[in-house]
Amino acid sequence: MFLNPYERLIARRYLWPGKGEGIIAVVVGFALMGVMLGVAALVVVMSVMNGFRAELFDKTTALNGHAVIQGYDGKLPDWRRIVEVAQKTQGVTSAVPLIEQPLMASAAGRVEGVLLRGMREQEIQGKQIGGNVVAGDIKMVAPGAGTVALGARLAEQLGVGIGGDISLISPAGQTTPFGTVPRIVSYRVAAVFEVGIYDYDNAFVVMPIADAQTLLMMGDAVGMVEVQTVNADRVEQILKPVAAAAKGVAEVRDWRQMNASLFEALQVERVTMFIVLSIIIVVAAFNILSSLIMLVRAKTRDIAILRTVGADRSSMVRIFVTVGLTIGALGTIGGLILAAIFLYYRQGVVNFVQLVTGQNLWDPQIRFLTELPSRTDPVEVLSIVVMTMVMSLLFTLYPALRAARTDPVQVLRYE
Repeated sequence: MFLNPYERLIARRYLWPGKGEGIIAVVVGFALMGVMLGVAALVVVMSVMNGFRAELFDKTTALNGHAVIQGYDGKLPDWRRIVEVAQKTQGVTSAVPLIEQPLMASAAGRVEGVLLRGMREQEIQGKQIGGNVVAGDIKMVAPGAGTVALGARLAEQLGVGIGGDISLISPAGQTTPFGTVPRIVSYRVAAVFEVGIYDYDNAFVVMPIADAQTLLMMGDAVGMVEVQTVNADRVEQILKPVAAAAKGVAEVRDWRQMNASLFEALQVERVTMFIVLSIIIVVAAFNILSSLIMLVRAKTRDIAILRTVGADRSSMVRIFVTVGLTIGALGTIGGLILAAIFLYYRQGVVNFVQLVTGQNLWDPQIRFLTELPSRTDPVEVLSIVVMTMVMSLLFTLYPALRAARTDPVQVLRYE
C-alpha cells in the first residue's frame, strides 16, 4: 500500500494516541499482544507437532525400515532370495535380514517382557544402535561372544549394568513327556543404548543374528527382511515386485500399516490444534477492530478537518488500513521472535516448569520420545503470517471505511 508523505505522517501519529487517549493505547497494546501471542502459540505448537511426527517417523523407520517382509509363523527360510529380489528392485536402498521375537528376561531376581532383536554385526554397530550407546562397548556384541546390548530403560527395570548377566527365556525349548521345557540361556551385558523412543529403550535386547537363531532354534531362517526405500510415501508402489516374489511365504507390511493408528492420531491432533489456536488470532483481530473503531471516534474532528483541506476518502482508508496492518505486522514479528526463543529453549522451559510444579509434563512412557522435539516448516510459518495479515486487513476495513464516510459538514457545523 503506497502512501504519500502526509498520509505516512498521520498514520505514524495515530499509531500512538495522544494525551487523553490512554484507553485507546491500552486497547491497541492488547491487540498487538494478542496477535503476538497467537502467532507464537501457532508456530510453537505446529513446530512441536511436526517435530514429534518427524522424530517418530525417523526413529521408527530407522529401526523397522520403511517396510518389512515378514515370514508366516515368524520364520522366513527363503530370506536370501527375498533379499536378492529386493536389492534388485528399483527404489530400494537396502534390504537386511532381521529377527524380532518377544521373550521373557530375568536378572537379579527381576523378570520383564522383552523384545529380542537379532541383527547383523554391521547393523548393530550402525548409527541407530551403535551411535546411541550410553555405556559399555557395542563392539563386544559379536557372534559367539555370548553378549547382548540392552535398552537403557530396560537395564534400569532389570537392575543390571555392564558386565552383569541376563537370562533370556524362550518358549521354544525341548519337548519332554511332560510338555515343552522353556529354553533359558544366560548372556553378559556388553552395552546399554538409548535410541530416544521409550518403547524401544524399555524393551529391546539386541544380539547378533546368528546367536538369535541359535537361541530360538530357527536354523538358518530369519523372522523378516527390513527394507529401506528412496521414498517412504511411495513404498507400496516400489515394493510391488517384492510382494509378488514373496507371495505365499511372507507378507509385506509398510510403515503406515505398522504405525497407522499413531500417525493418524497425530495428524488429527495437528489439524485440531491449528484450528483451535487460530481462534486466538481471530480474537486479536477483533481487538484491532475495536481499537480502530475507538480511534476513529476519537479522531472524528481531525478526520473532518483533513477532509475539509482536501484529503479524499481513499486517503482516509489508506491511513487507517495502514494503522491496522502495522499493528498486525508488529504483532506477527514479535510472535515469530517469541516462538523462536521458546523453541530454542523448549526443553529448558519444560524442565523449569516441571521443577516449579513438581509434575512430570513430559513422561516418555506416554509421549514415546524422551525429549520435546521441534521441526519448523517454513511453508507453515508463511501460511500463519499470511493468515494473520489477511485477518488484520479484513478487520481493519470496517473502521477505515467508517472514517472515509465521515461528513465534515456535520462534524464541524458548530465549530
